[in-house]
This record gives sequence, C-alpha cells and structure tokens, in this order.
Amino acid sequence: MIRARHVTKFFNRGEVNEVLALREVSLTVNEGDFITVIGSNGAGKSTFLNALAGVFPIEEGSISVADQDVTTWPEHRRAAFLGRVFQDPLLGTCPHATIEQNLALASRRGKRRGLKRGVRKADRALFREKLSMLGLGLEDRLTDATGLLSGGQRQAMTMLMATLVRPKVLLLDEHTAALDPKTAVQIMQLTDELVRSERLTTLMVTHNMAQAIEYGNRLVMFHQGRVILDVSGEEKAGLGIQDLLERFHELGGDGCVSDRALLG
Repeated sequence: MIRARHVTKFFNRGEVNEVLALREVSLTVNEGDFITVIGSNGAGKSTFLNALAGVFPIEEGSISVADQDVTTWPEHRRAAFLGRVFQDPLLGTCPHATIEQNLALASRRGKRRGLKRGVRKADRALFREKLSMLGLGLEDRLTDATGLLSGGQRQAMTMLMATLVRPKVLLLDEHTAALDPKTAVQIMQLTDELVRSERLTTLMVTHNMAQAIEYGNRLVMFHQGRVILDVSGEEKAGLGIQDLLERFHELGGDGCVSDRALLG
C-alpha cells in the first residue's frame, strides 16, 4: 500500500539551525495495517506523516501509494486519497459551517465540486445514519454550527469526516492528546471500531505507550529521524511498557521519555 524508500528531510538546510528530521527512512505499510508510531519528542513521527501527506517536499527518497509514485505530488492532490485527523480538534472542521455542511464537504473529497446544492435530502439521511453511530446525539443537530460542539464531539466528527469517503490511508497525528482522559478513551474506541469495520490502512502517531501496545497489529518506533523498531504479531502482543522502554534504550534511545508516554 505505502512504500517509503530512503526518505530524508531537512529543515533550514544550510543554516545555523539546520535540522535533519528524517534520516533515510524506509518503511513498507501493507494494506490493512494499523500501525502505531511512537518515539521521543522530535523523533520524526509527525514529520514522517507530513512527508506522506505532501505537506512539504523531501530532499531525498521516494514515496508511493498503491503502486503509484506520489513523491512530487502536492498536498492537495494526495488529499484525494488520504484521511487525516490532527491533535487539535479545531483543525479538522470549519467552526462557522453547520455539521451537515462539514460532512457534505467531506463527502466530496476527491470529486469535482460544482454549483449544485450543498446538502441534499439523501445526504442528510446518510449523515444522520453515520452520526448516530457516534452515540453523541449529533444526528439531531445537523444544522448547528460546528463551533458549538465540545472538543471531543468535534474530534469524533473529524474521525467520521476523514473516513466518510473511504481513504486509501488514514493518518492520525496524536489525535487524542488534547482531550481529557475519558474523552480520549472514547475517541480511541471509535477509532478502533472505524479502522476495523472499514479495514482501513492506518498510521497513528501517539506518545502514549499503552495506546501503542493496545491498538493495531504493528508498532514502529522512531528515534532521531530513524526507525529503530518495527514489531508485529505475537511479538507486539507480548510487549509491555517496560519492555518498550528497555528496547528503546537498547537500540540507542538516549533521551528522556515524557510522563504522558507512560500513562495508560
């Protein structure tokens, strides 16, 4: 599904504050993989997701999706087949548009947008059906401005918007980090349900080691712009937080791990 080969990314190259954010990263993501991505601060996790999404050009290497080379494609072109959910719940929706208007925009991802009516009767029926699955009562608030929703409600809606048109790849960038613990658990349960039911190929960046162990079929650890660990199957299922910490230090990790990485 995804083949990243020798991906290298510099920031401020040639300047005194030059940063080598990705160091020849090679990673193959198989169709249906749910990969949790962990690592210390500045390890390159989010940078790698942004490279896949085309947020910036890479200096070296190549990226292909579904056997198509997208290395030189701009972000808006890749957005046709990528679903993304960010850490900040405010980034995934337009606050001044209604719930149904946001969903209507999401339903047209990758399609031509003309001057037809924005929300049709058939759209509303579909939106009510999908929103009812969230269990938040949003199916009865289609004409409410999205800005009136809580952070958790907006993040749940963003998850729905990102998967309304089935993406080839779903990218989740610490999408529960800004939520309170109870809401974070709810969003992770929703995430797992959507990924499983739609069999979505997913990469999820998280600082939370407990999340990284509990969810997904594969775990990848970044450190200093490199992949230093890639485990799956029974090996991943048998991991504990202490095991991960020991592997991190064995493989060259020499930074401190934040408290939120240890919290379950």
